[in-house]
Amino acid sequence: MEGIRVLFVEDSPTMRRIIHNSLNRIGFDDVVEAEHGLDALEKIREYEFDLILTDWNMPEMDGEQLVERLRKNPRYKETPIIMLTTRGMHDDVITAVRMGVNGYIVKPFTPDVLKKKISDILVT
Repeated sequence: MEGIRVLFVEDSPTMRRIIHNSLNRIGFDDVVEAEHGLDALEKIREYEFDLILTDWNMPEMDGEQLVERLRKNPRYKETPIIMLTTRGMHDDVITAVRMGVNGYIVKPFTPDVLKKKISDILVT
């Protein structure tokens, strides 16, 4: 997806590789990785992003804290955010939506699931 810069935040090196490869496979070539929320906040000082994918459970700063900080930042108040997590309970999805995420994907997922969710969010 040309012209879209993606930030994804994931503490697991294996999952980072999987997510990066999935994003490349579905057409994203401007992809930046962060290991946790604090790392992500450093990255947004350097670059502007059009889409953010974040894990929920991470050290340093978790996904919930990161989303809260991003939604308070005027630049990222409306930026699409997708939560990628192992937390699949209905209450977790409700909490994520209330905190301001635009989409929710439970791990493990396929590149096709990721592509569909991103397409649904970027089109609307």
